[in-house]
Amino acid sequence: MKSLKKTSAGRPHTGIALAFVLLAVGLLSGCQHEPITINILAFPPTIASPPDTVDIPADTVAVPPDTVGESQPKLADIATREFAIAKDHSIVGGLALISANDGDTLPDIARHFGLGYDEITLANPGIGPWTPKAGARVLLPLQFILPDTPRKGIVLNLANMRMFYFPPKQQDALFTYPLGIGREGWNTPLGQTTVVAKSVNPAWTVPASIRREHAAKGDQLPAVVPPGPDNPLGKYALALGFSRYLIHGTNKPYGVGMQVSHGCVRLYPEDIEVLFEKAPVGMPVRIVHQPYMATWDGDMLYLEAHEPLQKWAGQKQRQQQSLLKQLRQSAAEKGATVDWEKVDRILQRADGIPIPILVASPDLPELVANAPELEHPEHFYGAPLAPELTDGDWAILVADLDNEVTAQKLAAILNHQGPPIPARKIEKDGSYQVIAGPFKDQNEAELVAQRIKMDFEIDTKLGTVTIP
Repeated sequence: MKSLKKTSAGRPHTGIALAFVLLAVGLLSGCQHEPITINILAFPPTIASPPDTVDIPADTVAVPPDTVGESQPKLADIATREFAIAKDHSIVGGLALISANDGDTLPDIARHFGLGYDEITLANPGIGPWTPKAGARVLLPLQFILPDTPRKGIVLNLANMRMFYFPPKQQDALFTYPLGIGREGWNTPLGQTTVVAKSVNPAWTVPASIRREHAAKGDQLPAVVPPGPDNPLGKYALALGFSRYLIHGTNKPYGVGMQVSHGCVRLYPEDIEVLFEKAPVGMPVRIVHQPYMATWDGDMLYLEAHEPLQKWAGQKQRQQQSLLKQLRQSAAEKGATVDWEKVDRILQRADGIPIPILVASPDLPELVANAPELEHPEHFYGAPLAPELTDGDWAILVADLDNEVTAQKLAAILNHQGPPIPARKIEKDGSYQVIAGPFKDQNEAELVAQRIKMDFEIDTKLGTVTIP
């Protein structure tokens, strides 16, 4: 048996505020004041968790590039980030499926295959992002319609939170990556600019407005955050001509594919590394918002629909009317007949999956049924693994819950914080404890407890693990 010896009493927590998990206050019971016993035999496979909203614009100074050793995801028989594309084609990729194993999460699957959080969750509405059941067939929406823009340099479509990079010396190649973008009130700007500087291991000069925002939550940010695991800019940054806006990496990779930043554009660490090497200073960057895209692929007309971002929600009806007019004209030119009921369903669903829309064309269920199923990798790229707790380790009791799924979600979210907070779900006396750790000493444990208090509004208890 393991027990966690209490060393600092915590007040019973009053609730939990999670941006990506529905956890009601009433689901959490008060923290125990007696020593906590952890049965090592009850440890389940480690699970995972998401992102925080700390990321932002910053000034940057170009420095010479260095050598980085991030390995890339190893994939077989499917294109994910790099596609061959003909000059007269505007759609790439295809759908695929993978069966989830126990302990998988949709965000880990998404990152491995070059997808963002919203992309994979919208494509799989019946699957819990942090607790998919073993055997669940997860749809990988790896088909994309290109934005209606010149194919030059970097194109960012905020509507589907995706970058399209057209390398100048590879006319038949396209690189595409999911993005994290500015949240409501901190919107990423539209327009055309260029890459004006490149930085390796950039320091983050924190804008005064962001320091005030964090101070209001009890988080005192320094004026400058040096390179390292606490720096939200990651290892690489491309400065844009838009003052104080960057394309950069992140220490919170599970915010990619969501509106979570203060306006900057974040990529997975492995994706910004590739882009950094390829995109020179002076490269054009175009930022657009195109929620509705249609294109022909041979004799078939495809439609991809996304819900407009909140800033442009008032334009939705006008944009849809413009789309319908475009579809009518395009179909008439080819003597084709559009299935308008299907178009209406696609617009309502707005899941970002390109669907053929001519009469008698296959709908989403048929497309999914014919999608290839991929072999499950031994480990998803970047998926966190919480170290095993051993005798004498410092650990934190985060919550004591009645619901197993809720406990698993919370443990997953902690694992996916940036930097990660190692955590696991432990069954004890008919309830489910969420235990974070191990930590190297009491000071580190206390710092993590402060993070949990600030981000999740949970009062925790610290202790050391004992194995009788």
